Amino acid sequence: MYGNLARRVKLLSPLFEELKDNEASLGEEEVRALVSLKVALDSAKELLRLVNEGSKIYQALQSDQIAHEFQKVTEKVEKALSKISYDKLDLSEEVLEQIELVHAQFKRAKDRLETPDFQLHFYLSIALKEKDPDPAIIRKLSENLQLRTINDLKWETLALQELVISGGGDPGDLLEEMSVLLKKVKDCVLVGYPEADTSESEKSLVKDRSPVIPDDFRCPISLELMKDPVIVSTGQTYERSCIQKWVDAGHKTCPKTQQMLLHTALTPNYVLKSLIAQWCEGNGVELPTKQGSCRNKKSGSCVSDCDGAAIDALLHKLSNRNTEEQRAAAGELRLLAKRNADNRICIAEAGAIPLLVELLSSPDPRTQEHAVTALLNLSINEANKGSIVNAGAIPDIVEVLKNGSMEARENAAATLFSLSVVDENKVAIGAAGAIPALIDLLCQGSPRGKKDAATAIFNLSIYQGNKVKAVRAGIVAPLMRLLTDAGGGMIDETLAILAILASHQEGKVAIGQAEPVPVLVEVMRTGSPRSRENAAAVLWSLCTGDVQHAITAREHAAEEVLKELAENGTDRGKRKAVNLLELLRRTMDGDEP
Repeated sequence: MYGNLARRVKLLSPLFEELKDNEASLGEEEVRALVSLKVALDSAKELLRLVNEGSKIYQALQSDQIAHEFQKVTEKVEKALSKISYDKLDLSEEVLEQIELVHAQFKRAKDRLETPDFQLHFYLSIALKEKDPDPAIIRKLSENLQLRTINDLKWETLALQELVISGGGDPGDLLEEMSVLLKKVKDCVLVGYPEADTSESEKSLVKDRSPVIPDDFRCPISLELMKDPVIVSTGQTYERSCIQKWVDAGHKTCPKTQQMLLHTALTPNYVLKSLIAQWCEGNGVELPTKQGSCRNKKSGSCVSDCDGAAIDALLHKLSNRNTEEQRAAAGELRLLAKRNADNRICIAEAGAIPLLVELLSSPDPRTQEHAVTALLNLSINEANKGSIVNAGAIPDIVEVLKNGSMEARENAAATLFSLSVVDENKVAIGAAGAIPALIDLLCQGSPRGKKDAATAIFNLSIYQGNKVKAVRAGIVAPLMRLLTDAGGGMIDETLAILAILASHQEGKVAIGQAEPVPVLVEVMRTGSPRSRENAAAVLWSLCTGDVQHAITAREHAAEEVLKELAENGTDRGKRKAVNLLELLRRTMDGDEP
């Protein structure tokens, strides 16, 4: 968002340069239009400044609100550009073409919502949820938030202090969450990231640590220094063994870009390999000579904190019939898989996944718990997702979701969410009967379990067939209970699911029968930006083609709320509000909605 807006604003500079050099006088109408553009650009400049100087963690936690602000500024600039009569400004053809191009970009951006960063959301949820999260997750989070150096952390700390001051000295729940996250990221950076631009005293703290590996030298899959970089058909470079494993698992897309691979040929990237060798020599790092860390364990190349012999010993314990040994081994693999990315690769390559899947049927509850959680941790690695599904895990995970201990059920739900990121798995998970079991967890689980169930249900319901399964399994009633529980902390998740179900006729009918209109109007009045948008989307679906819902909405003073939403809501919320107002007007006039 930041980069797109900054780039588009910068592309407008030739307009002002040419106007400055142009001696022609401007009419009153042109002056008003240009003043309007200046006001809009001032708003853009201020927003870009706030984002640039503000807390990165705050922006990640409040991504919906930030996205809404960017959308408002984008609309403001586009509206201002629309008012200008360019033919009266005596612009050169070249500048005119560029401004028309930029205007078209603003128009498209105005009507298009930014895609949520699900990966960042996943890392944030783990970092907030777990007391001692996997360092690899925190590392990915710090890179995603661009908090890579001690200097970055200084600015983030200052930004956090500014938020506390602006909040009157009361940190509040959100700022407490931010402080906890910052502490975890800071610990990770101090342990693993030496800093080139720190003071001498700071350098002395980290001088004995390894130098930071440039991002371009890391494999996007393993995040490790590449030893045998190869190029795929999309032009992206990966560690040979890692991308080969990805392809061997049946994937036909580029992991980084999600584009289809036109072919599976791997072309050695000799230029990058040479640059990596030069960097290693210049930084005193041992030149990588072995194959990459995604290779089979027999090569001895898998760099992790557990050697091949130790993993073999654990797998041997998984294979025997001694319940205590199985439980202990599964528990140890669970912790190792949580610890770092290399462990996840090595454990999977050693053949642990089929054995862990087998233990999902263990009569010992604790063993079952360890097994499903180990699979959850292993599934963080994209290539492992395919291995888990290919091992026939989905039906057994669903069985744990139905009948396991509460912790096992919650981690089974989180595992299904992780696996459902791959589109073809959505169908298989729905077909295995996961949705009724997830609905049960949504009703009975702890706050964490309910959120795990809700995110899994939402992701699965992207597939049309699973919408019907969810509706027929009776999801609407528990969703309505959660929607009316103000202290439950589930309103955003609940409305996101209702909005996606309301797009299907059967879902629309079931939601309508639950008499949701008064609650939806209240959420549009008092909810978060995301909740208001989704409440408007649900109400719009209900009122389309149904006079009674439209009448009920009017009776509950929906028009007043919708007018405010049409002015201040998100882009999608504004569109739904405008359409709903038109529906209600036609209802008042006696027309069919």
